[in-house]
Amino acid sequence: MTNHKIDPNNWIKLYSDYLFNYTITRVSDREIAKDLVSETFLAGLKSMVNFKGEASERTWLISILKRKVIDHYRKINSNKGKAEVRMSYSNDTDSEGDWLEERVADPFDKTAEDTLENSELGEAIHNCLGKLPEKQAEVFKMKTILGYDTETICNELNITASNIWVIIHRARTALADCMEKSWF
Repeated sequence: MTNHKIDPNNWIKLYSDYLFNYTITRVSDREIAKDLVSETFLAGLKSMVNFKGEASERTWLISILKRKVIDHYRKINSNKGKAEVRMSYSNDTDSEGDWLEERVADPFDKTAEDTLENSELGEAIHNCLGKLPEKQAEVFKMKTILGYDTETICNELNITASNIWVIIHRARTALADCMEKSWF
């Protein structure tokens, strides 16, 4: 098996903000989000020998993170967790990254129900984003959806880094409230 080169030394610098932003919108608790991102990096380190290069490093890590989020909800046995758990996963953590990458590498492996649910979820998110104040929505989209780095956003919108985080926090809070009412 050919081992594709990945560089875990740069994971925190390259992916921690993105993974944290992804997680905080799903668990709404900073400490849990940080823990799940840490667990993701650890699982990635343990299973990096299985990385085949069929997906980008970021996609591979986000796939591991998605499983960590599902496992989190499974542990607390919440309704949200039950809704997110749609298939049984192997408990073999050594092959976790390999299994997840195989899942990510096949974008056509979706059921009609998944497609409909994703479409409805996307519409709910879009509607909720539309209810945010314009600047909040713009900063949130630039950082979380488009993946711009903080410095770029600061320069483009002429705001400070701390202002960005305040705006993003307010946007997340408003989005979480809106999504709770319209989706969950």
